[in-house]
Amino acid sequence: MPTKINNTLMSWVSEPDENTINQARRAARLPIIAGHVALMPDAHVGMGATIGSVIPTVGAVIPSAVGVDLGCGMAAVRTDLVAADLPDDLGPVLGPIERAIPAGVGEGHQNQTHAADQWFRKHKYPGTLAPKLERAAHSQFGSLGSGNHFVEICLDEEDRVWVFLHSGSRGVGNQLAQRHISLAKKNRFQLDHELDDPDLAWFVQGTDEFDEYIRDLRWAQAYAFANREAMLEAVMEVLFRFVGNGRERERINCHHNYCDVETHGGRDVWVTRKGAISARAGELGLIPGSMGTRSYVVRGLGNPESWNSCSHGAGRRMSRSAAKRQYTAADLREQMGDRTWLDERADRLIDEIPSAYKDIDEVMRAQSDLVEIVHTLRQVLNYKGC
Repeated sequence: MPTKINNTLMSWVSEPDENTINQARRAARLPIIAGHVALMPDAHVGMGATIGSVIPTVGAVIPSAVGVDLGCGMAAVRTDLVAADLPDDLGPVLGPIERAIPAGVGEGHQNQTHAADQWFRKHKYPGTLAPKLERAAHSQFGSLGSGNHFVEICLDEEDRVWVFLHSGSRGVGNQLAQRHISLAKKNRFQLDHELDDPDLAWFVQGTDEFDEYIRDLRWAQAYAFANREAMLEAVMEVLFRFVGNGRERERINCHHNYCDVETHGGRDVWVTRKGAISARAGELGLIPGSMGTRSYVVRGLGNPESWNSCSHGAGRRMSRSAAKRQYTAADLREQMGDRTWLDERADRLIDEIPSAYKDIDEVMRAQSDLVEIVHTLRQVLNYKGC
């Protein structure tokens, strides 16, 4: 259940810390906030706005609150396969998945893909991209990225096989976001309110800067959604070929770094979810843990106090640099157990060790009034860029 910190901030945080609460207070004090900011159970300090926060605004949008990975989110497919259909050794499928889906900073397909060609024909960028960035946008369509982005093969409570993945709008979304964040910070002195943090600068609705940001944001969100769709198709093709059969039964695709107009309390507001997903009543969503724990398929309960939202994952307990100082490759191998993963890259994945994240089950308990669990997924294979 939530904690009402004051009239402008409500918290579901499972492991509250002073820095996170103080950062959220700075956003909640802004004059553009429509009511209160909601902190999800996985909330932790981010750039400008807190990761795991839901920020409703009127007549304005804060670019850095949306973040730099525009449209980042999760996607999953339930297949008709069951655990018994999978071979005992999934190691041989890692290579084909890696070849089908490039991963890592700046990585993309060597040749322009048919999926990218099709999407860009229907969704031409509405402005002008630099030639290098346009080429990157094409080559990175259908690719994973780095950090905590992943592809997994999972089993649910009935041993049904799922494909589960996490990615966003890649380099093009990052570059577009950085451009607008920089402009908002540059123009912050024109605002009627003095800012505690320049990263909380906003664009005012009705201005050219606002319109151009929303244009780019919506295009990047569409790119991110389609990027995940393309990867789902690629992984299923690899998996079904490897197993010898298989079909899709159910699909879920949801953003967790995005902004859109929604109606709450009878009025339209801009709702920014920075590390949070929509959880309207009956809406399905995806909440991952870490690469060595469980993930969840959930159904929203439509709680108005959270702006119909819930957490986007477990949330980090410690920074990447702190995780690298505290843990070793041997620790990561121990925590990964018998899962199939790229253990030869353990030295480069230490910052993704499960202990660097909050307890996903505590996070789920903290939001029992926001979502109900539909499926519990356990990974049998993890592929992550680094």
